[in-house]
Amino acid sequence: MTQARFYHAGCPVCVSAEQTLLNLLAPEVKVEIVHLGEQATRVAEAEQAGVKSVPALVVDGQVLHLNFGASIDDLK
Repeated sequence: MTQARFYHAGCPVCVSAEQTLLNLLAPEVKVEIVHLGEQATRVAEAEQAGVKSVPALVVDGQVLHLNFGASIDDLK
């Protein structure tokens, strides 16, 4: 089973990307949703994974920046 982590900040761009993405992924892909606006303690984790802006999907160490909702620096 593939595991992924979707980081977002809760903005309209992020929420739209989340809804679209979850509908596109195969059911066997397990996605953890991380709302950095509500889980600020995980911003450093996102940075370590290579996230530069949100929304972003991290799969197998690869960061996919989907759109630009906010810079990771804006979430600190």
